[in-house]
Amino acid sequence: MSVQCTINCELPAVYINKRLLLRRAAWLLRKNGVADHSLSILLINDDEISWLNQHYRNKQGPTNVLSFPLEDYPFKELGDIVISAETAYVEAQKLNISLHDRLTWLITHGLLHLLGHDHEQGEKEALAMWDLEQKLISQLQQSRSIQMAQLAINVDHVATVRNARGITEPDPVAAASICELAGAAGIVVHLREDRRHINDRDVRLLRETIKTRMNLEMGANKKIIEIALGLKPDMVTLVPEKREELTTEGGLDVAGQKKKLAKTIAKMRKAGIPVSLFIDPEEKQVRASYDIGATYVELHTGRYCDATSESEREKEYKFIAESADEAYEMGLRVNAGHGLDYQTTSRIAALDTIEELSIGHAIIARAIYVGLDQAVREMKKIVHDASMIV
Repeated sequence: MSVQCTINCELPAVYINKRLLLRRAAWLLRKNGVADHSLSILLINDDEISWLNQHYRNKQGPTNVLSFPLEDYPFKELGDIVISAETAYVEAQKLNISLHDRLTWLITHGLLHLLGHDHEQGEKEALAMWDLEQKLISQLQQSRSIQMAQLAINVDHVATVRNARGITEPDPVAAASICELAGAAGIVVHLREDRRHINDRDVRLLRETIKTRMNLEMGANKKIIEIALGLKPDMVTLVPEKREELTTEGGLDVAGQKKKLAKTIAKMRKAGIPVSLFIDPEEKQVRASYDIGATYVELHTGRYCDATSESEREKEYKFIAESADEAYEMGLRVNAGHGLDYQTTSRIAALDTIEELSIGHAIIARAIYVGLDQAVREMKKIVHDASMIV
């Protein structure tokens, strides 16, 4: 099977995820029993598709999709699907769905034409083709919903408030239980070398009480490694750590520390603990993470969240989307986090390569006003809704 996708137009306000479209097109080929065939998808603008529409169909103006079956069908090449990305974007806005969902429907429609279906041959054929399209889209959505992004809550900031007074409340262990009851899929804690928030007592009790998954963030420090090996969390995330920083400021330089990090990963793997590496969304860091045997990468979303202009935020978003795709294609599992809030989370959650989002400060801050249970539920809804409209 070979699916090619060429994008010959730009939509300034939207990032078109080519690899996402390729994965969905490959799924459609498998479901229609032509996984061993080749397919070409071309995204162009309204002017170009208007010319094709006039030249091949004698119809004026742009259309959304055209199909060109290959004459030599025995050679297992289905042909070309040509889509106007501009028209698809306008249609997506009117239908209140994502551009990628609209493009997926147009690819489905075009593919069925290549396979011999034609809604212009009468009402019966039109209804049959429509029913098949709806069935395929529904099955695709169901397969995606199984993999939709999950929400993990970082409760470090609960411990920060507790430690500010040197007392026992609020308790991050109790907070973790509330988060789980509100629907969190996991709990994240960072055991720092200086114990500025989460301490040894916390991680010990959390390991005993967490019902979902415990993700222990940590530096590759000898003493912390020993604690992790004894604790056996469900996973560890290795992060850079500086004593003077308020919070983690950037991703690990995996490419520059491959030997040291590989040793830590090997120790964790021997103990049966999967390792995630917290990295900036850069190709060299993704590749290095794969090379040293990480199970996951967690993409640092801080620059995206802190962007001060739309153009800057779009640039950072593309870095994240492209890095997530690269990691996914290598076989790495992909998480993301840092700085995400109730405004910035949706677009990241909509990336279908992202398994889990780690969010802490925004939820704990929101909890001051509405309570922790509601703050978690509100964020979970954002993640859930975004995952369903990729």
